[in-house]
Amino acid sequence: MKGSATPTLDDDICVHIFSVSATMVGVCLTVIGIIRVIITLHQKDLLIDDLVALNLGFYLTSAFCAYWSLRAHRTRRGRRMMHIADTVFLVALVFTAINAGLITWMMTSAPLT
Repeated sequence: MKGSATPTLDDDICVHIFSVSATMVGVCLTVIGIIRVIITLHQKDLLIDDLVALNLGFYLTSAFCAYWSLRAHRTRRGRRMMHIADTVFLVALVFTAINAGLITWMMTSAPLT
């Protein structure tokens, strides 16, 4: 017998997406701060801080959609928001990998001064 107090797999995934997305927003803010320090020290403007800020927007959107899905529990709108949160979260993860590759490439290809 299935009780109403038992969370479904969708609810469990939404909770994880919400918590991880919120954590990644903080990580992105930290990376932006570190990149801004590097930009200030080297007096060069880089595109990567803008890309990380865009990544932050993806994680923030994912967190909001996951929260909305949790609030609209077991409704059609809640399921739709869960799918949006899931999709945006996966896009954000891919974008994080791309940004990490770009940061690594920029660090290794920059001339030492």
